[in-house]
Amino acid sequence: MPFVKVLQKSTLTFFMGVIAIILLFPIVITFTNSLMTEKEIHINYGPIGQMNEVIPGRANPFVNLKLLPDKVSFEQYGKVLIDNPKYLMMFWNSVFLVVPIIAGQTIVAALAAYALSKLKFRGRDPLFLVYVLTMLMPFQVTLVPNYIMADQLGILNSSNAIILPGIFAAFGVFMLRQFMLDIPYAYIEAAKMDGAGHLRIFIKIIIPMIKPGLAALVILLFVDYWNMVEQPLVFLDDPFKQPLSVFLSSINKQERGIGFAASMLYMSPMVLLFLYAESYFIEGIQLSGIKG
Repeated sequence: MPFVKVLQKSTLTFFMGVIAIILLFPIVITFTNSLMTEKEIHINYGPIGQMNEVIPGRANPFVNLKLLPDKVSFEQYGKVLIDNPKYLMMFWNSVFLVVPIIAGQTIVAALAAYALSKLKFRGRDPLFLVYVLTMLMPFQVTLVPNYIMADQLGILNSSNAIILPGIFAAFGVFMLRQFMLDIPYAYIEAAKMDGAGHLRIFIKIIIPMIKPGLAALVILLFVDYWNMVEQPLVFLDDPFKQPLSVFLSSINKQERGIGFAASMLYMSPMVLLFLYAESYFIEGIQLSGIKG
């Protein structure tokens, strides 16, 4: 039996390792190619088959995927950070869009989740059901109503057209409510006996107990809104107000080197945030109940 268990564990580890390599391979390729010179990138990804011909007169239909550069160069990063100020401008556009959405939705979701999980009032559960139904609707369904509302409010082509709907999205309420349901109501009753009001209970008791859930929510919101493309394309006509995600989607074939470097810098905040709050994120997902 011990041998069978060791064999099963080794087999599972092997397959999980293969899956991890497959998932990490695009990131590794992006990083190593961002350290190549423009000439080397052009050779590898220029007109397909331009440099390598299998049959004379017929181009090779495959690109040359190289894992390691011939010479490490930061030429592409210099073009992105220094020669092309449009990148930094759109990077800060992304920051100014994502940070208010995360902060606003976290606050609104925490307060709403507390009310929908710990306060007893008529129609609480039907109200939550209606709220969750809005979360099930894809972005394309709510696109036209949101556009009409933004037009009526006069906030089209401004960051508010994206920030306001993001702050009041339903996902954060659903996630934190599932997390708060596991908090015993006895804590709240004990605090009320000591004379604490709902605001004090929320700040002193609920918030410290849902820190993993808040961390998980922040990471999920950051990944979701940092990668958004449809909303800026619809609500922001001015290209100088659009985030970096739109810029990356518009990189042409002549800017492959810039694309690799910009992609690495673009994914860096997400990677750093996840590494910083990894334990909270895993615990929050496990306890929130959204996994099942």
